[in-house]
Amino acid sequence: MKDIEYFYRDEEVLHLESTVPNLKLSIYNPATDVVEEKLIDDYTGKWLVLFFYPADFTFVCPTELKDLGIIVEDLKEVNAEILTVSTDTVFSHKRWKETEQLLKDFNIPMVSDRKWEISASFGVLNAETGNSERGTFIISPEGVIKSVEVVTEPIGRASNELLRKVRSLDFVRNNPGSACPASWNVGLKTLKPSLKIAGHVGESLNE
Repeated sequence: MKDIEYFYRDEEVLHLESTVPNLKLSIYNPATDVVEEKLIDDYTGKWLVLFFYPADFTFVCPTELKDLGIIVEDLKEVNAEILTVSTDTVFSHKRWKETEQLLKDFNIPMVSDRKWEISASFGVLNAETGNSERGTFIISPEGVIKSVEVVTEPIGRASNELLRKVRSLDFVRNNPGSACPASWNVGLKTLKPSLKIAGHVGESLNE
């Protein structure tokens, strides 16, 4: 295996608005208890969330994954799929799912980034531990990164905020020229940015 410094020397790190390359994905699917080999391009036409976490058999991670289970069906309603990603093996994923009580009903596909290539491409490979950082990337149906979130290891993320972001991104994709104000969610008022409302956004939201 190449060392981490190699990846950050020779691999281009993706960022907001980058087009994601057609990376290979080795996946343990808890729903079917099988290992699947897929490509990023297999998800073209759908929103794709890549949810990186540090490691199996840790402490904050199972709470995050359990929380993700709450929004899976809601994500499907906006044509979105989610993959969790760590540098553990598919065998570790399977065993962790079987032993951790919080993952009893967990059925989200789990990517094994054993060669570090995916984590390095997204800039979330920890050079000291060889683990992934807590990074969340929302990729458009066209394969472009539209949201990036990276948080420090002791802090768990909130699935309801992830769902809000995907819904917001889906709304503006389907409604060109629109924008979603702070804390926007389905059913709330959106904006139509223009010279007319510059300096009068409050009035526009109250109309």
